[in-house]
Amino acid sequence: MTPRPPRSTVRNAALAVVAGALLTAGIVVPAGGTPAVENSAMDNIIPVPESVQPDPATTFELTEQTSILADGEAAEVGEYLAGILRPSTGFPVPLGGEPGTGNIALALDGAPDLGPAGYRLRVAADAVSVRATSTEGLFNGVQTLRQLLPAAIESPTAQPGPWTMPGGEIVDRPRFEHRAAMLDVARHFFDVEQVKRYIDQIARYKINRLHLHLSDDQGWRIEINSWPLLAKYGGSTEVGGGPGGYYTQRDYTEIVDYAASRHIMIVPEIDMPGHTNAALASYAELNCDGVAPPLYTGIDVGFSSLCVDKDITYRFVEDVIREVAALTPGPYLHIGGDEAHSTPDEDYTKFIARVLPLVGKYGKTVVGWHEYGKAAPQGDAVVQFWGTTNADPLLTDAVARGNKILASPANKTYLDHKYNESTPLGLQWAGFIEVADAYGWDPGSYLQGVPEESVLGVEAPLWSETLENSEHIEFMAFPRLPAFAELGWSPKGAQDWESFRQRLATHGPRLTTSSINYYPSTQIPWPN
Repeated sequence: MTPRPPRSTVRNAALAVVAGALLTAGIVVPAGGTPAVENSAMDNIIPVPESVQPDPATTFELTEQTSILADGEAAEVGEYLAGILRPSTGFPVPLGGEPGTGNIALALDGAPDLGPAGYRLRVAADAVSVRATSTEGLFNGVQTLRQLLPAAIESPTAQPGPWTMPGGEIVDRPRFEHRAAMLDVARHFFDVEQVKRYIDQIARYKINRLHLHLSDDQGWRIEINSWPLLAKYGGSTEVGGGPGGYYTQRDYTEIVDYAASRHIMIVPEIDMPGHTNAALASYAELNCDGVAPPLYTGIDVGFSSLCVDKDITYRFVEDVIREVAALTPGPYLHIGGDEAHSTPDEDYTKFIARVLPLVGKYGKTVVGWHEYGKAAPQGDAVVQFWGTTNADPLLTDAVARGNKILASPANKTYLDHKYNESTPLGLQWAGFIEVADAYGWDPGSYLQGVPEESVLGVEAPLWSETLENSEHIEFMAFPRLPAFAELGWSPKGAQDWESFRQRLATHGPRLTTSSINYYPSTQIPWPN
């Protein structure tokens, strides 16, 4: 692979391109306001809802007297909504009070046919209501509600308003249960606050899974009490030779809990048997020759492997799985399995066959990159496809076994890939991925031999070989992430590129007001 440019070169080039492109696109957001748009906010929601019935004659206004009615379990979502509304409006927005004019009601009395993630949102002149069968559904409804308000609602400081919402009714539910983003914290380390920031950003677009790539050749990022050097030594560097870092188990729990408060499930990944140099460097006994390799700070792949024939390897793997599983309330544990070029096929299959029962032993459903399908995981195992074609025999075999397929084709979903040849960050081995490329495929029918009922959902991975901070994460994720969110949530028949690009344009001011460092793609007609 091409050597990575110096940090300062990447960062300065990124900032220059962003500044120049913003100027070229003419994006100017007045303080306290948003550029005028011709369509009603009802027409600009991302992901596009299942059903929208506007009422052009009706408008609701949020005022200083507005309160949020949310009892019982709904109160947590109510507090979250109030936390969005208070800073920008300067209004108290209390929880509680009697039903009446000017209030927002969140109620757990929704129709069961919308499922746990669905919701019904009604905006009348005198009140707004969100109804769902679960707090997950209410939370999704709140994400839509915030898009109905002016973009200045996202401001961290008080703005003048007015705070109006167009009238109408929205009935909505997701197409796929699993709508995921992935963040690689191994190549470059991102601290707890940076991960929380990304969680808040992806939650806006109803993403409900965050896959954390916690280990790789360049770094081990989670504390394992039974093997302490993994984090202390294996986590001590990163791509380019920086200081790296790792999450204590308390840190990881903080991330898991914060994600849960945004109705996002954490899916941890410990990559094996390849991508393991950080572990091999930390413990010599994990190497077949008993010699620990040096720590690695480059970006090549495929050169490392756990020692398949050593018993200590499986003691190590079980200890790691046991500790990570105990810290993770969600059902999934990802074992990687990709690019194990230094592990012969026979050894690879033998290794995965011994590891699969360990995941089940600790109560988790196994997930792996599609290569691990060679070991024929059974039943509800999840096979994550990252190839650059739309067909692979491993997928048809997986479907025949009853496995679920998670769609992450690299040439469509890899957020670490450049938009075009002038993008200062990212890789390009799977090609350039502009917004239209990200949006222009259907997860339910793209993979040959994989019917929609076998598709668990879609995931957008963000690898971090060239990314060093939150600004870099945002530049590569936005505005492509909203495209993947719509592919995962919205009905297939509602997806339309021309509609999406027009709606996405109206989100530019929202992203700017939120200080999200998005790439101003020329494919999108951003407002002047």
